[in-house]
Amino acid sequence: MDKFLWKIIASTKGGNNRARIIKELENRPYNINKLSEKLSLDYKTVKYHINVLEENELVTSPGKNYGALYFLSERMEESYDSFLEIWDEFKDDFNKSK
Repeated sequence: MDKFLWKIIASTKGGNNRARIIKELENRPYNINKLSEKLSLDYKTVKYHINVLEENELVTSPGKNYGALYFLSERMEESYDSFLEIWDEFKDDFNKSK
């Protein structure tokens, strides 16, 4: 899983946004609209990254309708410590590129 997380978070242009979404969902579930507000990102941007995370089984949602809540998947929860190690190593690089 570590190699996979490195790929999803550290080796892609959208990795920073995906990491920020994961960090927020660790605290509590959100719908896409609330995530976009919380992260100050466009709704379509959050939707895109949620779809990437969902396709890779890192987030899950019991519904598919507008307003559906997203949660970290069991797979992501089990690997959260590895995620934090990756995030801690790269978050400063992401912030410098802003």
